[in-house]
Amino acid sequence: MKINSLGLPVTESEALVKDLNGLLSNFQIYYQNLRGLHWNIRGKRFFDLHLKFEELYNDSQIKIDLIAERVLTLGGVPLHTFSDYIANSKLRVGKDISNDEEAIQLILESISVLLQLERQILIKAAEISDEGTNSMMSDFIAEQEKTNWMLKAWLNEEI
Repeated sequence: MKINSLGLPVTESEALVKDLNGLLSNFQIYYQNLRGLHWNIRGKRFFDLHLKFEELYNDSQIKIDLIAERVLTLGGVPLHTFSDYIANSKLRVGKDISNDEEAIQLILESISVLLQLERQILIKAAEISDEGTNSMMSDFIAEQEKTNWMLKAWLNEEI
């Protein structure tokens, strides 16, 4: 088994890079959806949601950078074109959403997909003792689970 300079197996690290690029693509679509929601939200909850969506897209922007840097750390090249993001994303694109509940539902739907992808990466990273990727996924998961809970509470829905 060939080992890279990080002490990780090369073949498995390459597979993680592919998965991380998939996560990166999904985060880019999530980010752009959040920007659209931030710009287009209307109604009595405008002020609260406008700020919340900005908070979420700023957080996503940080995570996007962390994912891309992890891809580079593992010896890969982060995807960086919109065509790549669209081709590798599982998220629904939210176009012209101005309704508050529809906006929150799109975010919850997106977080659910992101959590699934992150858990898959977490398992693969743990199998090869890739603590850097593992730690990052654990942090993302914990934050997104809390966001999921809060948004569900806003909708008055059960987890």
